[in-house]
Amino acid sequence: MATTDVGLRESAGRTGVAPVVNNMSIQVATVNGSGSQSSNTVLLKSIFQMGIPVSGKNLFPSNIAGLPTWYTIRANKDGYVARKKEIDFLVAMNQETARDDVMTLAPSAAVLYDEPLNLSSLRQDLVFYSVPFDKLVAPVCPEAKLRKLVKNMIYVGVLAQLIDIEMAEIEKAIRKQFAKKVKAANLNLAAVQAGFDYAAASLTKQDPYRVKRLDKNHGKIIIDGNAASALGCVFAGVTVLSWYPITPSSSLAESMIEYLKRFRVGPDGKATFAVVQAEDELAAIGMVMGAGWAGARAMTTTSGPGISLMSEFAGLSYYAEIPAVVWDIQRVGPSTGLPTRTSQGDILSTAFLSHGDTKHIMLYPSSPHECFTMAMDAFNLAEQFQTLVFVLSDLDLGMNNWMSDPFPYPGRRLSAGK
Repeated sequence: MATTDVGLRESAGRTGVAPVVNNMSIQVATVNGSGSQSSNTVLLKSIFQMGIPVSGKNLFPSNIAGLPTWYTIRANKDGYVARKKEIDFLVAMNQETARDDVMTLAPSAAVLYDEPLNLSSLRQDLVFYSVPFDKLVAPVCPEAKLRKLVKNMIYVGVLAQLIDIEMAEIEKAIRKQFAKKVKAANLNLAAVQAGFDYAAASLTKQDPYRVKRLDKNHGKIIIDGNAASALGCVFAGVTVLSWYPITPSSSLAESMIEYLKRFRVGPDGKATFAVVQAEDELAAIGMVMGAGWAGARAMTTTSGPGISLMSEFAGLSYYAEIPAVVWDIQRVGPSTGLPTRTSQGDILSTAFLSHGDTKHIMLYPSSPHECFTMAMDAFNLAEQFQTLVFVLSDLDLGMNNWMSDPFPYPGRRLSAGK
């Protein structure tokens, strides 16, 4: 695939503004169900693989196809990975929000947009790059039904050319993203190349933003909090998972199922674990208590509304001295609430969950690393004190990508602090 010579393109000579290197916030505005998750993950990991500290944050609807969704990638040479207010480079793919997205940008920001949106007339103080996505994806993907999913890879290639992301790293990220799907990987690579070639031939670099290889991610990994939590539970020896789907905790259970299939199958090919998708949260915690009573390391994962429904069983577990672990990936509001918005509002209610003098043990991870280690602490504490232990994470930690040091292989851990 084509590569970029970062020494050939300097923004200062074209804009009169000094280059801004390894310090930018990229926001991709698309619609839910358009396949942008894969494209955004490839962007994030490509920059990360270049040794540049980076983070990725979602802002999305509740799994309803066609609604607006935003994904923000922050690259910063000093390691700042929190979401920042200013967006430096906008990728506008959603007609519904494009105008508002452009109007909220600070002067001198860059906008990469789908040509039919005609955004360049909105403001004179921004840098605009128009790209005919439909024309570029058609020869790459003859099957019309797949074009919507492949189309987003075009902007990966355009950005690679404009801000100097190394194409070798993009290919590496795509091969990993579609590790078991060679044809899909090749198709997406072709779309990236089409975007790259178009930008090289038709777009003139006018903004100051670019990335350049560093060596600040040596030994680091990128992982979301829910995957780290699931991995920690597997290393803690969990053998029973009973759960009911609820955003934002579902991906914890889904990740754990994959890890269990990988690490908890005996030499005879038989599973040494049990996973039950229960009919509701009450059934889920009831099954967990039964498994805990029988001596298994058992757990469930849920969010605030599920925690409320588990109240009576939580009290029974407390007084009957049944060990188990409950993960609460917190979100906003009761009932249906705001399932794709983060919150930390369950702390007080969970501490005294149930009726009577219950005071539950709770752990509060603040990073993927602590999600991993506190999973083991939770099971150890549950057995030590013969009670439920609650681990309170949240959507921001659980469903977003974070850089982390590699997790330590667990040694003998009796309980937190010991």
